[in-house]
Amino acid sequence: MFSGIVEEAGKLIKIEKEQENVHFTLTCSFVSELKVDQSLSHNGVCLTVVDVNKSESTYKVTAIKETLLKSNLGKLEVGSKVNLERSMLMNGRLDGHIVQGHVDQTAICTHVEESDGSWYFTFEYDFDKEMAQKGYMTVEKGSVTINGVSLTVVNSEDNSFQVAIIPYTYHETNFHTFKKGTTVNLEFDIIGKYLSKLLTFNK
Repeated sequence: MFSGIVEEAGKLIKIEKEQENVHFTLTCSFVSELKVDQSLSHNGVCLTVVDVNKSESTYKVTAIKETLLKSNLGKLEVGSKVNLERSMLMNGRLDGHIVQGHVDQTAICTHVEESDGSWYFTFEYDFDKEMAQKGYMTVEKGSVTINGVSLTVVNSEDNSFQVAIIPYTYHETNFHTFKKGTTVNLEFDIIGKYLSKLLTFNK
């Protein structure tokens, strides 16, 4: 479980394909603290650390076909910046919102606007009415996770929404690499999904 507060943007340094799986080797500042079997969020996708090379300051994770199809991990290239977050400590404050690391679908960045020191990003995603009734949607001032970043929704529409990004988030995550056409990972709010499910029992 995660909070959507990205620790840093790591760097992808190697991609290896093995049948339908892909192994990603990355580097970041906290490699020395990682261990095999540890869960780590990559652009909002929970992946398991399968190897740690502390002498080279790298670690490896593996993504299966299903993960590659439902996320933007398959579009990554060597040199890509990847938002990283280690699993949440239960004795700390929940600064973002409850994030599972289970990406629901991808979205496309359709507009980036700078506004007096902050940025507004607009995203569009494939809208499915049946899935929306199950909580797979955004709501005004609700929470959404984009590439692992916990954010507040504004201007929520059926198939689009905006988020406002402060300078710190813009520079410390991979948001500064986004442009029109960039594919991002979405995880809708788990609480909204549960509430939508409960409402079906009262019909």
